[in-house]
Amino acid sequence: MPNPMDWGLSAPYLLAALLGGYVLGSIPFGLILTRLAGMGDIRAIGSGNIGATNVLRTGNKFLALLTLLLDGGKGAAAVLLAQNYGADVTVCAAAGAFFGHLFPVWLGFRGGKGVATFLGIALALSPLAGALICATWIAVAAIFRISSAAALVAAALGPVYFWQFGQDQLMQLSLLLAVVIWLKHYDNIRRIIAGEEPRIGAASPE
Repeated sequence: MPNPMDWGLSAPYLLAALLGGYVLGSIPFGLILTRLAGMGDIRAIGSGNIGATNVLRTGNKFLALLTLLLDGGKGAAAVLLAQNYGADVTVCAAAGAFFGHLFPVWLGFRGGKGVATFLGIALALSPLAGALICATWIAVAAIFRISSAAALVAAALGPVYFWQFGQDQLMQLSLLLAVVIWLKHYDNIRRIIAGEEPRIGAASPE
């Protein structure tokens, strides 16, 4: 563990990375894209979420894909911009981007559920572990056609994949993000158990 002097020297950089990541992560691409496309406020559609799954409920697959890529991209960008400043700074930037997406100040701290941003962060932190997480999401989504189930399984296995590659710090970060993703999906979990969770592309609430 760093001694107090080390924390005093590094704290401004860690805070800057956290805040910078937060600002980047808080950009609500789903809301911006749907408004630019003349679809109004995505928060008034379906589940009210600003993520790609809810954008898909508008019927515009291109906008949903673009939202997915941009939400993932902002997580990856936060990591890549911070990597030259050390592992601790990178982890803070990644966490900031994730929580920025979930709790954007511009939207009254009501954002998305963080799955796409988590995937982008994982890919940038460790391409191999990130690829396994993405592959898990794709496989579960293809089999069950339930986006939330795919997100929950991929998030749960994320820490395992990082651990397999001996990346303990990233495993700990992934575990934190996975716990938050599961908490944000509380209603989805309840509907999955009840057999009421809508499948990918359905118009009912997420």
